[in-house]
Amino acid sequence: MKPPRRRYGLLAVVVTLIVLASLQIQFHHLKEDRLTGDRTFATTTTDPVHWRTGAEGLPRGIVHSNSDMYLRPLWDSGANPKNKNDNHNALLAMAVGISQMQNVDIMARKFLNQNYTVMLFHYDGNVDGWHNLEWSDKAIHILARNQTKWWFAKRFLHPDVVAIYGFIFLWDEDLGVDNFDPRRYLDIMVSEGLEITQPALDPDLSTDIHHRITIRNKMTKVHRRIYDNRASMNCSDGSKGPPCTGWVEGMAPVFSRAAWRCVWHLIQNDLIHGWGLDMKLGYCAQGDRAEKVGVIDSEYVVHQGIPSLGGPSLSSKTPRRSLDLRTHIRRQSSAELEKFKERWNRAVREDEEWTDPFDT
Repeated sequence: MKPPRRRYGLLAVVVTLIVLASLQIQFHHLKEDRLTGDRTFATTTTDPVHWRTGAEGLPRGIVHSNSDMYLRPLWDSGANPKNKNDNHNALLAMAVGISQMQNVDIMARKFLNQNYTVMLFHYDGNVDGWHNLEWSDKAIHILARNQTKWWFAKRFLHPDVVAIYGFIFLWDEDLGVDNFDPRRYLDIMVSEGLEITQPALDPDLSTDIHHRITIRNKMTKVHRRIYDNRASMNCSDGSKGPPCTGWVEGMAPVFSRAAWRCVWHLIQNDLIHGWGLDMKLGYCAQGDRAEKVGVIDSEYVVHQGIPSLGGPSLSSKTPRRSLDLRTHIRRQSSAELEKFKERWNRAVREDEEWTDPFDT
């Protein structure tokens, strides 16, 4: 005998009520879990355990806060990568192109013979062309097309990475070094208490000299200032800053470790030509720039003035286009100089706690 339809309808109502009640109970439990979770999180944030962030979460003995550029073997060869010269440890870094390989070869050998580190920044994309040089495997090679040495330095010469080196040579690739010895140079730099230097330029052979203070004085080992009574210069014993004293040019600067830690922060990440930096390097001299910045005369170089980055290569068939590129590069450099000046002036205005040590 079939049950009446009313009985089926009543059963459906009962089942529906049970389902709704179950959903309400689940919702209540979820709400309680969320509130409990919030309270648990709030409790853990006030937990007496001090959770350290960054490298502070590691035991101090395992932390290596800096690095170096020594090449390490894939297996134990028994060789010690450290510099055999305990008194100096230096890094030569240059932006290079294949057209200047012959000159760079001579420069690199000078440093490698002293067991110093050489790092080449390849701006023309050609690294394979350097492999035939016997020392190529001993150098660090980094490639990025059409970038300047300041762009490379900002990205690959962080002070913590190069902290092992007492001195940083950040040089152009077109310097003649027949009369230059890096170890004697550093001996002079240390004995004279200099933090930022450059080798003097040979006035007879250099083809591109822009500032008198960089010209070699044959009568001195080091000079820190020049004298010029022209109205445009007016350099005397009373001069306290560039271009009369406390100044080196951007083509061949050499920095102590402490100076480089400051200079790296001065380099602007997006202003890749570095124009304007030379006028402010003295703020990184770790003291009076008139004493701590100098030009070393007894170890001097020749500035060949070859516009290789953005200029014609030895095999270039389109010199006109290269000249146009150089024009664009100079315009960009000039624009960056103005930006750098604006940023410096704005920073000075906005930093109320900073005082200019050279503002007399």
